Amino acid sequence: MSPRTGRPTKDPKNNQYRIRLSDREVELLEFCCEKTGLSKSDIVRKGIEKVYEEVKDR
Repeated sequence: MSPRTGRPTKDPKNNQYRIRLSDREVELLEFCCEKTGLSKSDIVRKGIEKVYEEVKDR
């Protein structure tokens, strides 16, 4: 059996970042996760896309 298990993907997530958040930011992130059913990573990715859309045509 292959050492890599799981489904192959066309968009692998090979990069990792570590960020520091205040208690308030953690509360906001967890609230968003509860309300949307998305993971913390998905919420952060959506935030990146949203900011990108705002600044790309400046």
